[in-house]
Amino acid sequence: MTAIARFHDRVTGAIPEWPLALLLRIGVAAPFFLSGRTKVDGLLTISPSTQYLFAEEYRVPLLPPETAALMATYAEHLLPALLVLGLATRSAALGLLAMTLVIQVFVVPGGWPTHLLWAGPLIYLIARGPGAASLDRLLKLD
Repeated sequence: MTAIARFHDRVTGAIPEWPLALLLRIGVAAPFFLSGRTKVDGLLTISPSTQYLFAEEYRVPLLPPETAALMATYAEHLLPALLVLGLATRSAALGLLAMTLVIQVFVVPGGWPTHLLWAGPLIYLIARGPGAASLDRLLKLD
């Protein structure tokens, strides 16, 4: 084994998984939560501009614009909060990954570089779970 390989093994073996999972949970939750906050007036009242965007620009298929606006807005508030807490982490990450796919396919097809930056951490969290610093671990749900 080369000196570089030994160094790599020592460094990667010394980093526990929980800080990485926590960083990924917080990092990917932030853009979704901040996006959700732009869609509301006050605490959770859907703004007129959000209603307009879903009716005229986003045009998500199979759902009435009012329903799509509500679902997206509430998901962008609830799912990131669950991720940060590490509660129902895999389900929350799966929900945000599905939302990312809908955004990519129907809303912003040219946004794939950003969507890949969201998908990577979400797939990691779905596959590996929330890490030790999470309510899922504390409550033995993961």
